[in-house]
Amino acid sequence: MIQSMTGYGKSVLQLPNKKVTIEIKSLNSKNLDLYARIPSYYKDKELSVRKKLAKSLVRGKVDFSIFVEMTADETSTSINKGVVKTYIEQLRNVMFSGSEDDVELLKMAVKMPDALKTEREELDETEWSKIEDSIDSALKEIVQYRTDEAASLEDDFKERITNIKAILEEIKVLDADRIEHVKVRLQKSLSDLKVEVDENRFEQELIYYLEKLDINEEKVRLENHLEYFVKELGSNESNGKKLGFIVQEIGREINTTGSKANYAPMQKLVIQMKDELEKIKEQILNVL
Repeated sequence: MIQSMTGYGKSVLQLPNKKVTIEIKSLNSKNLDLYARIPSYYKDKELSVRKKLAKSLVRGKVDFSIFVEMTADETSTSINKGVVKTYIEQLRNVMFSGSEDDVELLKMAVKMPDALKTEREELDETEWSKIEDSIDSALKEIVQYRTDEAASLEDDFKERITNIKAILEEIKVLDADRIEHVKVRLQKSLSDLKVEVDENRFEQELIYYLEKLDINEEKVRLENHLEYFVKELGSNESNGKKLGFIVQEIGREINTTGSKANYAPMQKLVIQMKDELEKIKEQILNVL
């Protein structure tokens, strides 16, 4: 079953002193393009997180984020009292008014460098284990999103392929009329020239010309490519690149048929097939 590369997953974990939100977004891309936003105290785990994401998502432009919101009364940031007192004394010495408004001095002092200090939070392995479970939940959600998104794509692909097959059957019916039309047109052109023609030579040249216009191989190959595309849609693994290659081959056979058609009714049908194929090409880029 195919998967889309477009997806979204989210998981929220409530810990005793913080709320951790995991978000994963993905869009289509030729390869895996992973951008991760992780708080500094979880950075040691970034490599393992990237491996986990790469294994599950495989391909796409992926944006992964861990947001932490502190919910406890305690905070890891505190006032560096000694530094602030020193700043206040220095500010008093340079105040021209002689004012000793400590509130105003304090406002200025806390804005100075090193007035506040933050204790680096150490990684808690038990806490990280719970966050990993939350990441797994977000991954499960985005994979399900991708699968659901791909279901509508698959229905659309099958509809387009069915349409191309139906048009191909119309081309098969027109093919006999096309050959007869070419023969009549050539004979009429020779008649208009009012010159004598060696009938044997004319027949040889006509056969050679009609062989150049023959599209039997193109019809067979196109039919095979269409069947192969549908078969790959139903495979267990999603392979957007392989489907893309098959679409290229389908396009090649349609283009060759159009260049050999030399018959307006058939060329109109070829244009219809190209229109259906373009709609497949637009969506195939989003398949994993």
